Amino acid sequence: MLALILAGGQGSRLNMGEKPLVTICGRPMIEYVVDAFTLAGCESVVVASPKTPYTRNWCRAHGIPLYSAGAHGYVADIVEAVTELGEEGPVITSVSDIPCITAEHVTRVQEAYLGACTPALSTWVPAACCTGSARRTSYQEEVGGVGACPAGVNVLLGARIAEAQEEYRLLIDDPGLGLNVNTHADLTAAVHRLCPESRETSHRSNL
Repeated sequence: MLALILAGGQGSRLNMGEKPLVTICGRPMIEYVVDAFTLAGCESVVVASPKTPYTRNWCRAHGIPLYSAGAHGYVADIVEAVTELGEEGPVITSVSDIPCITAEHVTRVQEAYLGACTPALSTWVPAACCTGSARRTSYQEEVGGVGACPAGVNVLLGARIAEAQEEYRLLIDDPGLGLNVNTHADLTAAVHRLCPESRETSHRSNL
């Protein structure tokens, strides 16, 4: 399944340069996300933009497939990428600032989608597990009787990418998937989860 990893935003709230390249335990944040999808058997493509030139360079240097979108917004860049890549089958989309996502999470999303009878799927985590963007944690819906926040991982049918699509809502109860890095506190939490032995207190953008 094609996976589009969106990495075209400025990451201004973190104020550490291009957010996809902020390092956690010596690795760029985006590398964790790319690895999770690749290990789950997906064809990973990073969707960058003119706002993230160093991220584009990093992808080229590491042989990671790249699509340069127009930076017209998250949804618009997805529609553009899917249309230009000519993908008509299911496409997984993901934000690039959830470094604790794992191949197991991705596999679960794929299996749930294949078992659903809908063209789209959205992934949610219980609100109690959500940390990071205030916008994200403030947007909640009830999924399976549980107050939940969007995880930033979705599946859409490429052939209908410009249309509204009926979706199945998948709830994954895992604080790791709920960790969306937008502040220094979020970054510290990600470090503690991914490399607890280091307990790093400083980070840099790997430019």
